[in-house]
Amino acid sequence: MIHESVTTLSAAEVIERARRFFAERVPANAAFPEKQGPNWIVLRGQGGEEISLAVTTADGVSKVRGSTLLFDQAVGRFLSTLPTPATVSA
Repeated sequence: MIHESVTTLSAAEVIERARRFFAERVPANAAFPEKQGPNWIVLRGQGGEEISLAVTTADGVSKVRGSTLLFDQAVGRFLSTLPTPATVSA
């Protein structure tokens, strides 16, 4: 399943938070970095299952996209911890 979110954090901050979150906050289904770049990370967890996260930045916000087969709930929880941009009403 694919998950998406928008945050005020930079790509580096999102990647670092993901590293910590999936190692520490999801103890029964922990996942650890396997590959990483400046704006993406692949984590490997239980039974070899994978979490892929990518971050693109434009117009002062970062768009985070995550993909997984087994860790849907954990990815959703992670994305919900990211600060979102304030909405401006017209």
